[in-house]
Amino acid sequence: MRSIGEIARDSGLSVSALRFYDRAGVLVPAWVDPVSGYRWYGPEQCEEARLLTRLRRAGMPLPDIRLVLAGWSGADTDLVRKLLQAHLRRLELGLSDARSEFSAVRALLEGREKPMTSLRTAAVQLTVPAAELAAALDAVRFAAGTDPELPMLGGVLFDIEGEELRVVATDRYRMAVARARATGHDGVREQVIVPAPLADAMRALLSGEDGDGPVRLSVDGDRVTLEAGDRQASGQRLDHDFPDYRRLVRLPAGRRAVVDVPAFREALETGPVRTSETPGPDGVPCDLSVLKPSGDGTVSVCADGEEGGAGWNYVAVNRAFLLDALAAGARDRLVLEFGASTAPLAVRRPDTEDTFSLLMPVRLEN
Repeated sequence: MRSIGEIARDSGLSVSALRFYDRAGVLVPAWVDPVSGYRWYGPEQCEEARLLTRLRRAGMPLPDIRLVLAGWSGADTDLVRKLLQAHLRRLELGLSDARSEFSAVRALLEGREKPMTSLRTAAVQLTVPAAELAAALDAVRFAAGTDPELPMLGGVLFDIEGEELRVVATDRYRMAVARARATGHDGVREQVIVPAPLADAMRALLSGEDGDGPVRLSVDGDRVTLEAGDRQASGQRLDHDFPDYRRLVRLPAGRRAVVDVPAFREALETGPVRTSETPGPDGVPCDLSVLKPSGDGTVSVCADGEEGGAGWNYVAVNRAFLLDALAAGARDRLVLEFGASTAPLAVRRPDTEDTFSLLMPVRLEN
């Protein structure tokens, strides 16, 4: 017999994923200890777990996977072959439809694009309080993307307009926005994407600065520089356009709850988790926390079947992302704002509306 930890290690599935597949009736352990509830698997189930990993990566739905596993060890493999062939056909048809739609979208995009030169010529100079810029970078850095296919998300946006600097980062699954005061720039709005390594160098530079002492940010063509006294961090901006984040943060009013961050963090780390059926940013299922706000302003972490009905009764989010957002919030008390279960969860500071993060919800499987 193999323990659940051994099966997880040998198959590439997480322990929480194996628990999910047990509850879903896909890979049921050979024996469960009636006292401890600990799961034990037969020797042949390690191969089944590896097979399950491959089928899920290929996007096969759970009902089909159940049948594949049920017929895998049988003498007649005809059902398994037909299920694999049917799923491959669905993928090919879906890819064909996607190619057709993408071709139409590209044609629309090409029709509206204007000739542009890649050389950036805007010259900007402004001063920012060191402590405010450091706090803004700390509040958003966790949400910067790492996907090489989306280089425009691989940095931190500096959005300069009037006497305001907004700092923004997103990896599609989460977004963080913060604000710092700025002086010395009266020109038109200017947006600069600072690569993540340069943003980190800027933050390190700010670590040695005193409180509200000013630092100078300048943009000259494709180069961006932060100066603090006789020290500086400088490098090339990313030659891309950042998505219009202002459209993404317009959320309908929802139910708000103030949480004590240390206690809420402990509830997340020790409370029940689900396993996402949708692969996360790293391509594997992630642990989810299902949150449910109550009428008295509290939030509970739900176990299976406790989330209730539809609407804003609950929202499921990536637990690791939520823990990151709580740390970036840098307050002992934060506000969670719930919309519908399909709307982003907002994590806000109670003392300012200018610094917040959004977490995309994850759909729960029935």
